[in-house]
Amino acid sequence: MKNTMNNVRLALYHRDHEAGLEAFTLPEEQHEFTALPFEVMQNALEGKKQHPIVILGDDEPVGFFILDAGEDRSQYSDNPNALLLRAFSIDHRHQGQGYATQSLLGLKEFVKQHFRTADEVVLAVNRRNAAARHVYLKAGFRDEGRTRIGPAGPQHILILGIS
Repeated sequence: MKNTMNNVRLALYHRDHEAGLEAFTLPEEQHEFTALPFEVMQNALEGKKQHPIVILGDDEPVGFFILDAGEDRSQYSDNPNALLLRAFSIDHRHQGQGYATQSLLGLKEFVKQHFRTADEVVLAVNRRNAAARHVYLKAGFRDEGRTRIGPAGPQHILILGIS
């Protein structure tokens, strides 16, 4: 396993990341729970409230997600200062190397730096996606017992306080 402890960082999307993100692949069973970056990128770039974030390992894109400050977040949180984390994925070639956990552990500081009014990040993870839920909890997200029905079934709503 590659040591990813010191070479993982989050970055706001830049065109330089495009080729790396377009090369992403996911196992078929993960397509049910998330999207490939190119499948959600265009909507994020067209709107002012969705912010594509790239997970870099050795300055190469290894993961991706969107921080959404739009109206959809009200389905997950009553907090007007919340950001909704959506479409989190790690390129199949880089899964199992710690990138997901390390990137999420750096999320608080990244949000403080780039989204100063945000005081929490909220997400929904499918009840059947136990591996993803475990990673989110390990990285500091809390499960307060709230659920919702999503496109692929029941989801846990998890919260990361930003302080």
